Amino acid sequence: MFRHLLKPLWKRKSRNLMLTLELLLAFIVVFAIAAASTRYYQLYSLPTGFAHESVWSVQMERAQDGELSNESALYDQLKRSLEAMPEIERVAFADFSPYVRATWQSGVYLPDSGAEMATDMMHVSDDFFAALDMDLQQGQWFSSSDEGSAELPVVINRRLADAMFPGQDAVGKRLSEGAPGSDNSSMLRITGVIGEFRNHGELMTPGNFILKRFSPLSSRHGVSTLLLKLRPGTGRIFEVRLNEQLKLIRNDRSYRISPLTDLRSAILGESIIPLIVLSVIAAFLLLMVAFGLFGVLWQNTTRRIPEIGMRRAAGATALQIYWQIVVEQLLLSSAAMAVGLILLVQLPITGVFGDQLNWAVFLIAVLVSVALMALVSVVCALYPAWRASRMSPTEALRYE
Repeated sequence: MFRHLLKPLWKRKSRNLMLTLELLLAFIVVFAIAAASTRYYQLYSLPTGFAHESVWSVQMERAQDGELSNESALYDQLKRSLEAMPEIERVAFADFSPYVRATWQSGVYLPDSGAEMATDMMHVSDDFFAALDMDLQQGQWFSSSDEGSAELPVVINRRLADAMFPGQDAVGKRLSEGAPGSDNSSMLRITGVIGEFRNHGELMTPGNFILKRFSPLSSRHGVSTLLLKLRPGTGRIFEVRLNEQLKLIRNDRSYRISPLTDLRSAILGESIIPLIVLSVIAAFLLLMVAFGLFGVLWQNTTRRIPEIGMRRAAGATALQIYWQIVVEQLLLSSAAMAVGLILLVQLPITGVFGDQLNWAVFLIAVLVSVALMALVSVVCALYPAWRASRMSPTEALRYE
């Protein structure tokens, strides 16, 4: 049966070529949107490794020279004065806040083998983990008991631990920041392992991460961000009192106060803007393809009046004519999608996009794209097929 349906398609191959190319382009665009949406959902479903509720970020503006020195007295005064406020449960310090596009990446090495691994880093104070309700998988958090240690205590995530120490317990192991033996190298000692830490939020691709201990007493450089764990139910009106208290502590600096919930909403909105733009473009493309497909099918139905009339005269029912037109269009769309799949399957095979286009994302995107393109093809073929099924042999004779 399919052989008889393919024959008329092959005879009209020159007329169907441009339509097939349009369907192929639409299929690739729909696949790209489906793959991006699936990857976003996949990332959103993963844990970030910290809690953002009831946590506010306070960004201290740097001095005019661009450098931030470690003023231990200032950090101590900030901590004591802010924790004395009844609305604040805990005060922590960090290089930068979660949910902001700030990154510090460096390479770490195994002292013995010299094996290198790139990783994100951040300096955080001892209270950082409690302020963000983080969970520890192995070892312990660094604390004031690590003050004065020759090796800087750090907490790393599970991904980095498995990459640097496969099949081993990473707690107590040492890493070198900078090539071993170089003048700018320093030793890091792992005190604990966390499951994950994605400081850019739910849509951040998981990667390696090291949280280094910041100490107002011994760290060489200062940090510019305060993270405040507030008591549940504290409203935004507290921001006025908080800013006044900060000005009393240090009035020669400006402060940007932002709840992490607001920073989270902002970075999520910013991240999905490209997907929204591409979706709008894809919708217009599909609409144009649908109009073109509908017009071509209408024209083909008109040109095939003699053929359809002869089939009706030979005993074909209206339902058989109807399904012939619909199935022919599905076969034409399937040919375009088959070519698209041959091209697209090379992406996960070669790994050109890495984990962004893993096999799970690829398969879901393919299913969504095929279903949507098949739906568009069927919807566009419904009216021309119904019109063809209403023809009678006498209409074919009049056409002649």
